Parts: sequence; C-alpha cells; structure tokens
Amino acid sequence: MTDALAHLDRLTRVIPDFPEPGILFRDLTPVFADGPALASIADALVAPFEGAYDVIAGVEARGFALAAAAAARSGHGLLLVRKAGKLPGATLAESYALEYGEATLEVHVDQLTSGARVLLLDDVLATGGTLAASQRLIERAGWALTGTAVVLELDGLGGRDRLASGEVHSLQRV
Repeated sequence: MTDALAHLDRLTRVIPDFPEPGILFRDLTPVFADGPALASIADALVAPFEGAYDVIAGVEARGFALAAAAAARSGHGLLLVRKAGKLPGATLAESYALEYGEATLEVHVDQLTSGARVLLLDDVLATGGTLAASQRLIERAGWALTGTAVVLELDGLGGRDRLASGEVHSLQRV
C-alpha cells in the first residue's frame, strides 16, 4: 500500500477549476500510464478483500482500467458495469439521479452465476451516486457484493454514506 500511495502522490495531477470554477480535479490518467504505478494501485485495491471475491466489477469508464488491471493481476474475471445501451443481449438496468438529470447503468444478466461474489472498483468516490447504483445493480442481478474499493475518496461529499453497508476501502482520502 505504501508504494501505491507514493505513486499516487507523485503522479496524480491536480487541476484547479476543472470542469468548473471551484472544483479541484484530481487526474489519475498519469497513474494509469505508468505500468508499475498501475500495478501497485491494482494490487492495493484488492488486497483487503483477498479470498472474498470471484470476479471484479469495473464502472465505466475509468473503473474499467482499474478493474481490468486488478482482475488480470489477481487471476479473476472481469464484470463491466456499462452505461445504458452499450451491452448487447439481455441486460439488467439501474437508473440513478445526477446533479442535472438521470443516468442508467447496465450489466449482462447472464454473465455470472447466481451468488457470485463481486468486488466493485472505481477511481473516485465523490457523492456516491454511481457506486450506489452499481451496488444495487449487482445485488439485483443475484450476485453478492463483497466490497467496494476506490483510489480516491473525496471527503465532505457524503459518498460513503450513500453506499450499501458492505466494506468500502479507499486508498487515499482527500
């Protein structure tokens, strides 16, 4: 975990006033571009849940990169939680409120067996809407949510409070 935090401190770009004035955006793309950093982040995200999951779910879009890296490094499969209309075949959908509207996430209903243990990964936990919807979707599909892990958790936005009661692990709180 120490290596992961050192990589985060060294590589995360902090961009003021993006995407709007007053926001301090934390850009993780330089972390993703560095192989050793991405590997250490992926390992640190799944470490607290070792032995407790069968598959790793990633939330579109940056969660895909993290989940794919973590799944490959841990030898587990990958479940994609996609935006509506992006998956062919039978899907299960979960809609949720955004600041200015609504969004919908989907998964393939037949991708995993009933009771499969799913570890959910994403890059940032802010207000929690996307991750809460992803958690509900996993549970509605008949799979067991074993935990949620994020790289960054933004303090003061109440995101953790919106999530299901399962364990939530963040590498860094800012």
